[in-house]
Amino acid sequence: MLKVGITGGIGSGKTTVCQVFEKLGVPVYYADQRAKELMEDDPELRAEIKMEFGDNVYDAGGKLNRKLLADIVFKDEEKLVKLNSLVHPAVFKDNQSWNEVLAKKGYPYTLREAALLVETGSYRTLDKLIVVSAPEDDRINRVMARDGSTREQVVARIKAQMPEEQKVKYADYIIYNDRVMDLVPEVTKIHIDLMNLN
Repeated sequence: MLKVGITGGIGSGKTTVCQVFEKLGVPVYYADQRAKELMEDDPELRAEIKMEFGDNVYDAGGKLNRKLLADIVFKDEEKLVKLNSLVHPAVFKDNQSWNEVLAKKGYPYTLREAALLVETGSYRTLDKLIVVSAPEDDRINRVMARDGSTREQVVARIKAQMPEEQKVKYADYIIYNDRVMDLVPEVTKIHIDLMNLN
């Protein structure tokens, strides 16, 4: 079974592209969403986070205080690196188990959707990489509409990420999500190609 990654900058439309793949019957592992779940559901990871950031990052019911944790890690680069060093291996292990189950079910390939596949180097553990690219103005408008952020906040988040032109250098496939091209034929073409690789 092939393991395929899908990534792109904030607001590029990764989730929309993944939904098209899902309609074609492809299982998608949403790594960032799963990381949030594991931070609450995985007892080992929860214990490590408490040890590093204090018991008060979780409430009495075991719910993670995301705002408090974000305030800690985004003010201190070292703490952010530490948090990632705890969360990324847990997500990787969880993703591996997920893939093993689907391989037994006979799926030709799975998708792993994550914002930082290139930055973390985890794209190297995958067979193919899809990068979703979109014009910056489209990306800004999408994130403003989705999160209620200001233009300045979105631009700052884009500037903090790896530039898109750098990301596409690692891609086996690029999907241009510019609202002019229909995504379905683009995704279908890649889907057929991946099915033929197996």
